[in-house]
Amino acid sequence: MIQFRNIARRLVLVPACCLAACTGGFEDINKDPYAASKEDMGNDNYIVTSTLSGMQGWVIPLDVNTHQFTDILLGGALGGFTADSNPGHTTRISIFNPTNDWTRVMMNRVVVEVYNAYTKLKTNSDDEVALSVAALVRAAAMHRVTDTYGPIPYSQIGADGGLTAPYDSQEQVYNHLFEEIDQALSVLTAHASASLKETADKVYGGNIARWIRFGNSLKLRIAMRLSYVAPELAEAKVREALSDAGGVIDRNSDNAAIPAQRNPFRVVMYDYNGGDSRVSADITSYMNGYQDPRREKYFTTSTFTSSSITNGYIGLRSGISIPSESRQYSNMVVDYTSPLMWMNAAEVAFLKAEAALRGWYGAREDAKSWYEKGIALSFEQWGVSGAQEYTQSLRIPESYVDPLGKESNTSGTATIPVKWDERGNFEINLEQIITQKWLAIYPLGFEAWCEFRRTGYPRLMPATNNRSGGIIAEGGFARRMPYPDEEYRENSEHVNAAVNEMLGGPDNMATRLWWDCKDKL
Repeated sequence: MIQFRNIARRLVLVPACCLAACTGGFEDINKDPYAASKEDMGNDNYIVTSTLSGMQGWVIPLDVNTHQFTDILLGGALGGFTADSNPGHTTRISIFNPTNDWTRVMMNRVVVEVYNAYTKLKTNSDDEVALSVAALVRAAAMHRVTDTYGPIPYSQIGADGGLTAPYDSQEQVYNHLFEEIDQALSVLTAHASASLKETADKVYGGNIARWIRFGNSLKLRIAMRLSYVAPELAEAKVREALSDAGGVIDRNSDNAAIPAQRNPFRVVMYDYNGGDSRVSADITSYMNGYQDPRREKYFTTSTFTSSSITNGYIGLRSGISIPSESRQYSNMVVDYTSPLMWMNAAEVAFLKAEAALRGWYGAREDAKSWYEKGIALSFEQWGVSGAQEYTQSLRIPESYVDPLGKESNTSGTATIPVKWDERGNFEINLEQIITQKWLAIYPLGFEAWCEFRRTGYPRLMPATNNRSGGIIAEGGFARRMPYPDEEYRENSEHVNAAVNEMLGGPDNMATRLWWDCKDKL
C-alpha cells in the first residue's frame, strides 16, 4: 500500500527578526513567531533547497537501513558484488527465503519518500527548472522500483486520497519514464544556462548542463533495458539519447554521485555486528583471474589467521550457509565520507559499445573502441594505471577455491578474456561488454542485478543453499521480489489485479519481469 505519511523534517529555527515583520493582525495572534511561513520559505527558496536535496538521498538511499536492504542484501547479493556474512541471518534474499521485512523496502519506503518529496515540491514551488530536475531524480529512483517488482503503482499514486493506488504494467511504467525524462530534458534544455542553489543540489551543485547529460544517460540506460522485449523502441530511444545536443556523461567529472557523511556501505560492512556483508566471491574471482589493478581500490585483503591460508583478495560466496569465519573474507574499501555513485562515464561508454554492437550507434566495429574507452574511464575514475595493457590481456576469470574448503566452485563460471575478440560472434562480444561494465559500475549491485537478468552476464555462481522450497530451481537465480504483505492487506484489489493481469506469473521470486525475456526468444 502506498501511503503518503507526513514525513517532513523539522524546520531549522532562525531568529524571529530574520523571518518577517510583525503584522498586528488579529488572525496572527496564535501564529508561532519563530516558525517560517510558506511565504518566507518560498522567498528564501527554502522548500526547493530542503526538499530537492532530501529527495536526492533516496535514489541510492543514504539512509543506512534502507540502503542495506536495497543495495547490499538485494542488489549487492544478487548482482555479484556482496555476500551476506552474518550467520544469524537465516532468512535471506540470497538463499531465496526472505521475510517481508527484507523485500518490502523499495515499495514501502523508497516510493513513499520520493513521492512525498516530489508532491511537496510541486505543491509549493513553480520553479520549472527545479521541478524538472526533481522529475529526473524521481525517474532515477522509480526505475529501480519497477525493476524490483515489475508492475507497480505509478501514474495514479495518490489518486485515491493517497491511501491506495492502481498498478501500471511495467511496460506502462517504462513509457511514463520516457515521457517524463523527455519532458524534463525539454525544459532543462530551454534553460540550460540557468542554475539551482548549490545547497539544493547535492549531485551537481545546481549545474543544469550536467543534469541534461545525466538525463540523457539515464534514458540510455533504461532504453537498453528493453533491448530484447521491445528492440525497436529501445533502438529509437538509444538513438535519441545519443544524438541529443546536450550530450551524455562521457567524462568522469560528470559522474553522478551524492556525497555522504555516513556512507551506508561503510556502516553495514564494518559497523553492523562486525560487518553484515563482505565482498562476493563472484567479483574477486573475475578480478583475480584478470589480475585487475583496481582490486586494491575495491577490496581489502582477507584476514584469515590459519597458517595454511594465504591471504589475498578472497570473496565470500553468496547464497551459502554462512561460516563462523565469514568476517575474515575480503571487505569493501570504503570510507564514511565516500560518495554514493548513481552513474559513471564508464557505464555510458559500455552502453555505447552495446549500442554499436547492435547496430544502433555508428558501425558495429565501433563497439571495440567504446569497450576499451569504458575500461579506460573506469581506471581513470579509480586512479589506476595500466588500462591499455589490461585491454590486451588474454587472462580469464579464476575458479573459486574457498579457503575453508567448503564452498568452492572449481569448474569456474566464465572463460571470457579481457581482450576484445575481433572474430567473436555477437554473444561473445556482448559477454565481454557486460562483464567489463559489471566490473566498472561496482558497487552498483542493483544495476548489476538488472543487467544480469537482462543479458545473462556476467556468469555468476549459483546459490548452494537454495531455501526457496522449489520456487527457484537448483542452479537458478532470483528474477524479482514479491509484493509487500501490506499491499495484500490494504490494497488487495489493485495488487491482485496486477498479479492476475500484468505480472505474467505468480507473485514470487522466480517470475520474470516484462523485459527479462532473452532466453524466451
